[in-house]
Amino acid sequence: MIRLTHNTASPFVRKTMMVVIETGLSDRIQLVPSDPWNPDDRLQEINPLGKVPALVAADGTLFTGSALICEYLDSLHDGRKLFPEAGEERWRALRLHGLADGLLEAGVSRIYEQLRRPADKQWETWIDRQNGKIFGALDELERQVAAGDISEEPTIGELTLAAGLGYLDFRFPEMAWREGRAALASWSAAIAERPCVAQTQPFLPS
Repeated sequence: MIRLTHNTASPFVRKTMMVVIETGLSDRIQLVPSDPWNPDDRLQEINPLGKVPALVAADGTLFTGSALICEYLDSLHDGRKLFPEAGEERWRALRLHGLADGLLEAGVSRIYEQLRRPADKQWETWIDRQNGKIFGALDELERQVAAGDISEEPTIGELTLAAGLGYLDFRFPEMAWREGRAALASWSAAIAERPCVAQTQPFLPS
């Protein structure tokens, strides 16, 4: 059995869970609920970095980082690959993955600043910088969707993008990212109906 550290609020975990569902590997995965901010959590015994997600393969091999974990999971099935093996399709998927992963990173960086620092110590310049990254990525993604460069038949790029847009809805609804981005909003609504997206909606653990 493969063990996967899990947290319902993490967009990186959500991306990984989308891959698990999309590839039909759910029956091979044991989820290990984990909270990186809980000092009593035993996450660091699994991942010395103390981060989610982390995966422990059936033979005990540790995989850290969502990109590596997702590619490893994609190697375990015989269906359509989420990481295309070669050619322009591979580079298109990886380019989108990189941009969407940056969107996730900026969102998580901003929420850490807001939730983990006392209000009087929060650095507004840092928050503004993350907002700039988020809106810049959204504008580029709108351009790519409008140009037909983003598919409804997902690769790792599209799944990561779905996780990123969902994270904005979850953590920053006031951003109203759909305004002025009709193509991206339409794409998001379409992929939201896919089981791997619908079944992994983020929420705060009780």
